[in-house]
Amino acid sequence: MAKLCLKILGVKSAKELACVLASVGLAQNFAALYALATEGIQRGHMKLHAENIAVQAGAKGAEIKEVALRMIEMQSVNEATAREILKEIRNGV
Repeated sequence: MAKLCLKILGVKSAKELACVLASVGLAQNFAALYALATEGIQRGHMKLHAENIAVQAGAKGAEIKEVALRMIEMQSVNEATAREILKEIRNGV
């Protein structure tokens, strides 16, 4: 598995691998700082979680964000709620 990962990355030396890993670490740190400086980690995580639940419930395209936002507003982020909201959206309610 490690050899496959190295092949995908296209690295030829330990130094190149170290650069890739350092870049990934920096990207994660910048993402965390961005989340803290904007909407906060908790809110950002909840939004992402709600979108994942919406997808699990069968939402597609623009439905995903709408279902997620409505679940967050209702403070009920779960698949049953997502399915109900999705049904309402698709029935024009």
